[in-house]
Amino acid sequence: MTTLFRPKNLNRIIILLIAIAYTSAFCSKSRNGRVKCPLQSTPEEKAEALRQQAQKLKEEVRAFDEAKQEVINKEKRKREKVVAEKLERRLRYSAEVPILKGNGVEEEERVDFPPMVGGENESFIFSVEADLPLGLILGEDEGGLPALRVDELIESGNAANSGIQVGDILRACTATQTTMETPTWQLLAGGIGQPKTKRFMYSTDGRPFEEVMDAIGSNRMDPDERPAVLVFERVEKN
Repeated sequence: MTTLFRPKNLNRIIILLIAIAYTSAFCSKSRNGRVKCPLQSTPEEKAEALRQQAQKLKEEVRAFDEAKQEVINKEKRKREKVVAEKLERRLRYSAEVPILKGNGVEEEERVDFPPMVGGENESFIFSVEADLPLGLILGEDEGGLPALRVDELIESGNAANSGIQVGDILRACTATQTTMETPTWQLLAGGIGQPKTKRFMYSTDGRPFEEVMDAIGSNRMDPDERPAVLVFERVEKN
């Protein structure tokens, strides 16, 4: 009895299957019906295949770079938002006031005043300049805050004209102090020195009522006759 699967026939079948598999995996049919395989491609076709692969790789790289840049931009926007929020808070809870330096010269500086009332972003700090007499009445806070509030204002008074309102909380003010200053040569000669009045910022937080009133009144002794600088905190009304 003759078998169909002799060693010689088996080898032919294996070769045929390999050819079919190769054709299915790597070859394609053109419009005219011709089967094209990589080994049969012309130089132009090979160049076109390489160009397509390069274009695909280029698009993948571009997509990766765009995704990477988007992550960078997102982080940048996040940082900028944090910085903007910090700046907004700093401006809300600070004021520019005259600061007396060690050399006796005043310089305008922004000073922070942590909020004393309300929740986050419910109040803000501001400063005004007003001549004495101010035309206002200060009183201790009924809610127990360690600060003085504006209880009353004289209509068209200096305080009212500067923008101060009833309920504002006094946080700081300018004050003056007179000291005796004696040059070294006078000390050696037994001199007693000369009085000199300096203006400085005085924090009113937690200070006694009488002491705060004396500090405000001391602005009358300013040799340059400058208006008093006062810093207030105001609760925003909804």
